[in-house]
Amino acid sequence: MPHINIITLGKLKEKYWRDAEAEYLKRLSPYYKINIHEIREESFDEKSDKEKIKLTETEKILTVLKKIKAENVIILDQRGKKYSSVEFSTFIMPIPNLVFVIGGPLGLHQTILTQAKHKISFSDLTFTHQMIRVFLLEQIYRAKTISLGKKYHY
Repeated sequence: MPHINIITLGKLKEKYWRDAEAEYLKRLSPYYKINIHEIREESFDEKSDKEKIKLTETEKILTVLKKIKAENVIILDQRGKKYSSVEFSTFIMPIPNLVFVIGGPLGLHQTILTQAKHKISFSDLTFTHQMIRVFLLEQIYRAKTISLGKKYHY
């Protein structure tokens, strides 16, 4: 069974996001073994050195990537490539053992962005990392149903 690892900064705080995540994890369970690696966000305020915080968070992400021996890493970034749902399905379905990285409120440090082979964006709009986490799971599920010809995507 293929694996998907999702590395994300922060936890899902609200019950409705946890419920939505649980629903998509359940729907995806026949197709993938999914591991979610939650990394503690660094706290910050207006006076904080935001680049230093992003670097600290990126170092934590890189540690997890090394631990899981990640190969097929896809960074979610506002400036990444945009796909339709069908294009996204075509892109990810042939890749075994996917790893997705979702940054925190400040985004990701340049060190990981420049290393990333694949960067994707869901929109020019900015969403919270909690929203994107659920959106990502839904799009993975949609991609799978597209590849199987199921009637989820119209």
